[in-house]
Amino acid sequence: MGKEFRFEASHQLPNHDGKCARLHGHSWRGVIYVSGNKLITSGAKKGMIMDYGDIKKYLQPLLDNYLDHYHLNETTGLANPSSEAIAKWIYEQLENKIPGLVAVRIDETCTSQCIYSKGKINFLIS
Repeated sequence: MGKEFRFEASHQLPNHDGKCARLHGHSWRGVIYVSGNKLITSGAKKGMIMDYGDIKKYLQPLLDNYLDHYHLNETTGLANPSSEAIAKWIYEQLENKIPGLVAVRIDETCTSQCIYSKGKINFLIS
């Protein structure tokens, strides 16, 4: 299952050998992926692996306080906040809060994405 989110933010990759070394911004898109072996069997969340609202409850403070309309070099503590580093940063902020968290996907542009999953970074470029 996945929960999509979006944010607007600037960043700068100071050691990049191209135009990304300059300050610029993106309309970022992300997805939080959660997996489980069984569905909840009773109560208000019966039939779910996890309620999407519960994912949002843990994700929203990151969006409000670090990501949306911020300069990511400053708020994340990352010296080089590439999309890969941002995906890893989000994963690490959520891994002890969201049971079954398996991956965080970040789309920097409509054609460039990465997925951070349990210590692996995969690049998806279309």
